[in-house]
Amino acid sequence: MKFIGITGGVGAGKSEILSYLAKRPGTRVMLADEIAHDLMKPGTECYNQIQSVFAGEDIFLPQGGLDRGKLAEVIFSDDAKRTAMNAIVHPAVKRYVKETAERERTEGRIRLLVLEAALLIEEHYDEICDELWYIYTREEIRQQRLADSRGYSPEKVRQIFASQSGEEVYRAACRVVIDNNGTVEEAFAQIDRAISNMNRRTGDTADE
Repeated sequence: MKFIGITGGVGAGKSEILSYLAKRPGTRVMLADEIAHDLMKPGTECYNQIQSVFAGEDIFLPQGGLDRGKLAEVIFSDDAKRTAMNAIVHPAVKRYVKETAERERTEGRIRLLVLEAALLIEEHYDEICDELWYIYTREEIRQQRLADSRGYSPEKVRQIFASQSGEEVYRAACRVVIDNNGTVEEAFAQIDRAISNMNRRTGDTADE
């Protein structure tokens, strides 16, 4: 089994690429955000820690749980609070991912495990992934996508971009760069080549 970590700035179009990968036979795709969502449900260890650290913040729903919109506003506008949230959630996500990868390797039911995570580099997923991939899309394209799909204002987009790593950080840390500035077909072709190249490097030609 190969384990690929995929990252890139918000609005880079990672969802389409992940959907394409998920359709490949013998492939499992995991999203760090979805894992975090499950780990932050009421009654979990993460949720209890968030209640303690963010007790004074208006991010909790009356019936329990977190108001995702208000939570995003808080952590994207305050570096200290974003750091505090990351310190609670990201170690728990990484433990889950590591345990899942070890189980999949042992069981041998899939050939390719893929993880998408915004903080793939910062959280040192290179320690457990075989390769890190960067989905590169120009900032102006990402900004337009976020305005169209999520209704984000230019100011909100600037805040989010400022909170994420720059292109040079991604390129330095990732072995593969997928250029997603063209058509989806062009991006998919790059993915197929990258997987073939990875298999050749490891002497595995079963998927070619």
